[in-house]
Amino acid sequence: MRQKEIHPSLQPFLEGNVILINKPINWTSFDVIRKIRNLTRIIKVGHAGTLDPLATGLLIVCTGKFTKKINEYMGMEKEYTGTFTLGAITPTYDLESEPDQFQSIDHLTPEIIQSATKYFIGPILQTPPAHSAIKQDGKPVYLAARKGLEVKLEPRPITIYAFNIEKIELPIVHFKVICSTGTYIRSLANDFGKVLGVGAYMSSLCRTRIGDFSLKESQSMEAFEQEISALKSI
Repeated sequence: MRQKEIHPSLQPFLEGNVILINKPINWTSFDVIRKIRNLTRIIKVGHAGTLDPLATGLLIVCTGKFTKKINEYMGMEKEYTGTFTLGAITPTYDLESEPDQFQSIDHLTPEIIQSATKYFIGPILQTPPAHSAIKQDGKPVYLAARKGLEVKLEPRPITIYAFNIEKIELPIVHFKVICSTGTYIRSLANDFGKVLGVGAYMSSLCRTRIGDFSLKESQSMEAFEQEISALKSI
């Protein structure tokens, strides 16, 4: 696909740029890419690490020659905040599916909840969710999972550098996690629930940092659209 002619003011994006976006909830990461392509008319646009539709937060978007840096950015450590809901599980490990298998959490104390985090600190093996974009035989495994077919994924080595419970408002616990690339926070929620013996699912998620890139430096899609409109008017 040939690059279309773009507005002169947008030439820096064609040459190569890094855009930090605060991904809105209910947008896929590719929704952001598609929107930026439409706004800038630049074909070569990619992101450095998928966020699920129900997650918000930092998405690094690269344009032009900077798309060569995507793998470098993807390999950086990541920081997340969010909430786990205890006492039930979901097939997707988040709220894309309905909670079931409810269990009592009356016996849980702050000490029990806090102590469960120690099982996840450091290098661990983590099994990704069956409802994920990991490919088997060339197809994302979530397609089979949605049909109710059994999906077998092998555990993968990841590292959890920090796992802090910031606040407890049962059944909800607020967390902060610093982790390596390849970590699924949804899987962490499910595994955390197993350790506690009551089940858990991820009820909210925000990516707050990738390497030295911070969510505080990012902009909303609305702000980016206004920026592009202003450049086109020059």
